[in-house]
Amino acid sequence: MFNFVTLKLNKIMTQNEFNANLTTIAKALKPFAMRLTKDLDESKDLLQDTMIKAFMNKDKFEDGTNLKAWMYTIMKNTFITNYQKLVKRNTFIDSTENLHYINSTKYVAINQANINFALEDINKAIGILDEDVKAPFMMYYRGFKYCEIASKLAIPIGTVKNRIHIARKELKDMLSMYN
Repeated sequence: MFNFVTLKLNKIMTQNEFNANLTTIAKALKPFAMRLTKDLDESKDLLQDTMIKAFMNKDKFEDGTNLKAWMYTIMKNTFITNYQKLVKRNTFIDSTENLHYINSTKYVAINQANINFALEDINKAIGILDEDVKAPFMMYYRGFKYCEIASKLAIPIGTVKNRIHIARKELKDMLSMYN
């Protein structure tokens, strides 16, 4: 039994076995590629690049080691290399005496105009709501629980839930441009 295990570990993988194992492992690599790229087409490209590199570098794979881990390492390194190339491609270098990066994020001014416009639209939409719907909604928004709203407004809890639901629906309709 010991000799069989030793022979099995020392057995050199043929090219056909290597290719078959790569094809099997490729299925397991798809979710990892998707997690890295967060894009279906980019994940397919990353998987293809990984497979090509594995085929091209079969001689660097040491028999008896974990082929799946080797493939994951190739994929991770390929992703990092591609990302670094993308960052370099999107970096412009100023050729003046100071040699500053033009797209340096050190001195970025944050403009929140779009947030201010959205907040203004939200406040206008809330102002348009009927008072019987607006009051429970605003109390809920400020952190009151349904039962607290019901007791303060002297209305049943079911009415509170219904009015908050109506307010949300009306606001969603009025603010549909932000979907």
